[in-house]
Amino acid sequence: MKTTIEIADDLFDRAQRLAQEEKATFRSLAEEGLRLVLAKKRQRKPTRLPPLVTYGGSGLTEEFKDWNWDKIRDELYRGRGT
Repeated sequence: MKTTIEIADDLFDRAQRLAQEEKATFRSLAEEGLRLVLAKKRQRKPTRLPPLVTYGGSGLTEEFKDWNWDKIRDELYRGRGT
């Protein structure tokens, strides 16, 4: 596939010199670089979230067990704010 990219002049010059030293083409060097970057990013492990902090109880009390979150939140903030 053919495509056009814009890169910094100094980076292109360095890549061209390296390609000449290795008796390779700029294209092969660019492809190798892209493969290395893609492989590196694929190896990164996804960031894991820290364990959920919980209280050592057994869930909601009987008073709140059938309430939805909106009602629980309203109860938590009752008397605070407007």
